[in-house]
Amino acid sequence: MYKYIIRRILVFIPMLFILTVLVFALILAAPGDPFTGKMDPNVDREVYEKQREALGLNDPVHVQYWNWLKGAVRGDFGDSLIYKGRSVSELIAERLSNTVYLGIFTIFITIIVAIPIGIYSARHPYSLLDYGATAFGFFGLAVPNFFFGLVAIYVFSIQLGWLPAQGSVSKPGLEGLELFFNKLQHLILPGITLGLAGTATYMRYMRSEVLDVLGSDYIRTARAKGMTEPVILYKHTLRNALIPIITLLGLEIGILLSGAVITEAVFQYPGIGTLFISSIGNRDYPVIMTINLMLGLFVLVGNLLADIFYSIVDPRIRYD
Repeated sequence: MYKYIIRRILVFIPMLFILTVLVFALILAAPGDPFTGKMDPNVDREVYEKQREALGLNDPVHVQYWNWLKGAVRGDFGDSLIYKGRSVSELIAERLSNTVYLGIFTIFITIIVAIPIGIYSARHPYSLLDYGATAFGFFGLAVPNFFFGLVAIYVFSIQLGWLPAQGSVSKPGLEGLELFFNKLQHLILPGITLGLAGTATYMRYMRSEVLDVLGSDYIRTARAKGMTEPVILYKHTLRNALIPIITLLGLEIGILLSGAVITEAVFQYPGIGTLFISSIGNRDYPVIMTINLMLGLFVLVGNLLADIFYSIVDPRIRYD
């Protein structure tokens, strides 16, 4: 196992290098620069040219990439072009925790809802709950997150007043349990919105996999030996049915963070997503490149974690 993890980490190096090239190339291919559309006609163009020169925007492409890559390797992603005097690392560090909390809450909600309902639907196919879960699955996959988020704000925040519609805390100065529960309240609507499609997907996958495993020969053999249904379900069926779910969860780390871009914008949640959208609108290239690189890194780490969990769930899988 340890050798496999080391090999995978070594594979990360060329993959990350390719990722940095792609991120830099896409930013370079975008029309304009941070000054596009913001130049005051009353200001001499030489002023803007001097600023471009100071920022290195007039350097050759390979020089710009090399300077950015050297800084990224050291953990220095440069300074923001919009937030003067503030480094990219500082801006991201301020908001990363909020996005991580949102991602963890979303995965937690997804697992505790999707897996039990998927198991029940498989054990009681064509029941009323199974039909209801199927309808919910189609609904969750069909409705865009941003539309569901707007409806949730209208119903639960404006009409009922149960939950806050935006932000991560209601007011500054909260501490202890009061701060914890206040943050939790602000996570509910964006977390449910972000996890809607994932919950529907996992629920359908879980139902399909459990049905498939329950019909296999070794399950019939276990029943013939007199094993109880709970033992058959949790010891034999569930462990095998969870393998594709673990694959999805590994990818979900990057998907949640990228999907949070739209969800955070809808709820004005101060995380990486709102910073990303703001940076795109302001052409803050250092911030955009760093967030893209971070999202790609999370996807790679998620895949590694999924492979490790494979061997835990299924002892037949070995990486020797």
